[in-house]
Amino acid sequence: MAYKITSACISCGACIDECPVGAIAEGDGQYVIDEGSCIDCGACCGSCPTGAIEEA
Repeated sequence: MAYKITSACISCGACIDECPVGAIAEGDGQYVIDEGSCIDCGACCGSCPTGAIEEA
């Protein structure tokens, strides 16, 4: 199951460097995870200061 970024995202960018496959990108107003590219590793979750990343 892929991860998603919720509306709690503050667009700080902390998660981008944590993704080993580059599935996170800056979206319209917040960051987004490409579910097709996400390998469900969870590396991004611990880097989010607001806890905005959760399993989809």
